[in-house]
Amino acid sequence: MRTHTSESQASTTPRRALELLREGNARFVNNLRINRNLLQQANETRDGQWPFATIVSCIDSRTSAELIFDQGLGDIFSVRIAGNVINTDIIGSLEFACRAAGSKLVVVLGHTGCGAVKGACDHVEMGSLTELLSKIQPAVYEENETKNPAQRNASNPTFVENVADLNVRRSVRAIVSRSYILEHMIENGQVAVIGAKHDLASGHVHFFEDTHVHDEASLRAITGRSASGGSTGEARPAEA
Repeated sequence: MRTHTSESQASTTPRRALELLREGNARFVNNLRINRNLLQQANETRDGQWPFATIVSCIDSRTSAELIFDQGLGDIFSVRIAGNVINTDIIGSLEFACRAAGSKLVVVLGHTGCGAVKGACDHVEMGSLTELLSKIQPAVYEENETKNPAQRNASNPTFVENVADLNVRRSVRAIVSRSYILEHMIENGQVAVIGAKHDLASGHVHFFEDTHVHDEASLRAITGRSASGGSTGEARPAEA
């Protein structure tokens, strides 16, 4: 299978980009991965790249975006950070990927059994990791299904997965709230953002449809801003 070209990237809509990822994950789950000549793809992309999507995922060794979405060299940007948290550097990378390099879709990809989420659930403090886990803490406090304080820790799998889901949703909101560039690309139909979660046991990726930000209406719904809000170019408050 050949790599994406400037023409194929340009003709890919945000919705089609999402379909391509769904199709790739289905192949991965069913062990029907496309046979690629990676050396040929390396040669084809030596002078340029045209990735159709950008995946923000955890550094977990089992969550390689290229593998679980069955993509080849030059097909996707992969941004990896523990706990798939969002910071200024991640935002800048996404703006480069979409505005400068033409990516059509941003996916925030969490996963089951996330060690970073477990660390945040247990309020772990360890060197610079403390600051990173603090970005997940709001999701820990936001989880309101677990009423018993004794069960609000990493030993409770249900609590951990609830926090992981909330963390993905918060990361999506942070992206669209903090990037004036991506906000306007979404309004113009050039880019979409969505959250998802990878099940380590089955390999299946579940996309959170309620986080699919693809037009002005969905943008306003997820940020809670009015149609006139967010058009001044002023700095956005940090959410994660």
